[in-house]
Amino acid sequence: MTADRPAVAPAVLETATAIESMETRGAAAIADATAAALAAQAEESDATTPEAFRAELQAAARELYETRPTAVSLPNALRYVFRGLEGETVAELRTATIDRAEQFRGDLEQAQDRLGQVGANRLKDGDVVMTHCHSTDALACVKAAVESGKDLEAIVKETRPRKQGHITAGELRGWDVPVTLIVDNAAHRYLDAADHVLVGADSIAADGSVINKIGTSGLAVSARERGVPVVVAAQTIKLHPDTLTGHTVEIERRAETEVLSTAEREAITDGRPDDPGPAVENPAFDVTPPRHVDAIVTEHGQFPPESIVILMRELFGETTAEPWER
Repeated sequence: MTADRPAVAPAVLETATAIESMETRGAAAIADATAAALAAQAEESDATTPEAFRAELQAAARELYETRPTAVSLPNALRYVFRGLEGETVAELRTATIDRAEQFRGDLEQAQDRLGQVGANRLKDGDVVMTHCHSTDALACVKAAVESGKDLEAIVKETRPRKQGHITAGELRGWDVPVTLIVDNAAHRYLDAADHVLVGADSIAADGSVINKIGTSGLAVSARERGVPVVVAAQTIKLHPDTLTGHTVEIERRAETEVLSTAEREAITDGRPDDPGPAVENPAFDVTPPRHVDAIVTEHGQFPPESIVILMRELFGETTAEPWER
């Protein structure tokens, strides 16, 4: 370790790369991997003073934090571990970090099961759900309903440009749920066949706005027009505490090559050297206003979006400076 660059464990760098590349995806998986990475940092640290140990842990946290600015479950995992970081020696701090990370991961695993049971109560035998993107929280509701003996069907949007809907379709078929896979632009056409729109969330703001995969907002508007309830399944790790103080959620911009490959760009320009081709915008998320959401399902129960701030204050209180900041 140097004074300017505290040592970051290889396991942390590997986790950060997996999150940034979306090899590790989904809020619960990201939060779990984040806590595990902090535990690995603690285990592998060779710091000899408490100050050096904390500096390394903060550097590891910053490395992880900067990978996905919109995935609020990641900083919530960091907050949870750091708020239990007590001790006066390196050994005490190491044990506290590992124990806190293990506790978080255990609570996280149970939270999704509890959320699934809550969400399953909204689904009736014979219901058809329309999904967007891939959400382990939303799928937990379907799985719990199926395991209780309910027969469900799903209309799955493929969700371009990365087609996460294919992952959703695969999991649903693993539970023998009949699936109809549709292109994103066909959602409005097939909403009449759906009883619920069931989506996840990357984060939820204090006013009940839902930040989720790009296209969620348009789907919610269409669903409201057709009278189809929109249910958001989200563990409380996805509540965005910073929004209590008026913070605006940052929308991640991803690489333009996800939308337009180099070969496709060259085809558009037809080899003209003076033509750079079209500009490309690739926002990963959009914001769905609370008026288009019927309920937010969490492991603590289901809430109207406008009242989610009560749960957020109960769990997080007023936000302060993040413990991993310099």
